[in-house]
Amino acid sequence: MQPFNTLNSTVMPLPINDVDTDQIIPAVYLKVTSKDGLVDGLFSRWRYLPDGSPDPDFVLNKPEYAGAKVLLAGDNFGTGSSREHAPWALTGWGFRAVISTSFADIFRSNSLKNGLLPIAVDEETHKQLFSLTAEDPGAAVAIDLAKQTLTLPDGRAVPFPIDAFSKQCMLDGVDQLGYLLNQTEAVAAYETNTGK
Repeated sequence: MQPFNTLNSTVMPLPINDVDTDQIIPAVYLKVTSKDGLVDGLFSRWRYLPDGSPDPDFVLNKPEYAGAKVLLAGDNFGTGSSREHAPWALTGWGFRAVISTSFADIFRSNSLKNGLLPIAVDEETHKQLFSLTAEDPGAAVAIDLAKQTLTLPDGRAVPFPIDAFSKQCMLDGVDQLGYLLNQTEAVAAYETNTGK
């Protein structure tokens, strides 16, 4: 997993509330245990027309948002099943963070374990971000994980919550097992000192 320290990026707006994990990555793509190819299924029901061609009106297909590493989602993002494939597909596309007013708990947990930072903001900030991206598709935000701040295009810094353990794992670029493996020297020293 790639460490997450700071990120400066444009923002891709997806103003749809209550997006569930089946909309993020439909069940037909869940037959794999590898992350390869999951990006093809990301928002596939919205992303493609019935003939299989890209829908030019869907935000992932709009050239002005190409390269955005931050997804600005509607309220209550990531509801539904516990599929880990959802953050896999989002990170496969290139997203490093998702901004919303709220996230489903399982989606939040799966995202943090897979290097995707879920940033919960207040309603006013959320609305302001949607307005800014509508006015200027090139509007960028800055994320500082160590300081737990999201800096808006107007320079206002907004704090966001994250638990200390997940924050450290993301800063180090490790999952839970990687965190434990990084502690082997401390464990060995403890065992030596306690005679166990």
